[in-house]
Amino acid sequence: MKRICFVLQVKRERLEEYKARHRNVWPEMLAALRATGWNNYSLFLRPDGLLVGYLETEDFERARAGMAGRKVNERWQKEMADFFVQPDGTLPDRAIEPLEEIFHL
Repeated sequence: MKRICFVLQVKRERLEEYKARHRNVWPEMLAALRATGWNNYSLFLRPDGLLVGYLETEDFERARAGMAGRKVNERWQKEMADFFVQPDGTLPDRAIEPLEEIFHL
């Protein structure tokens, strides 16, 4: 199982609404994440909007591609896009760049 970590930037003025949306993630979105191999998926949010995502998966590219092919994911990403600082309008899931793991205990 590989550990994946990534960062994104949530707009400060949208932090509370972003948190509220994640208290009510659509059941079909949760099912799609599980079905495509997004295990132990967590999001952490700092007060300045820095979002840290963590998940475990056998194959991140396969998990990512699996979600990219789901209609529910496309709907979710389009609804969430305006929460993020993305100057080029990239959808959030396409902006994920895994960080290099340099230490693990």
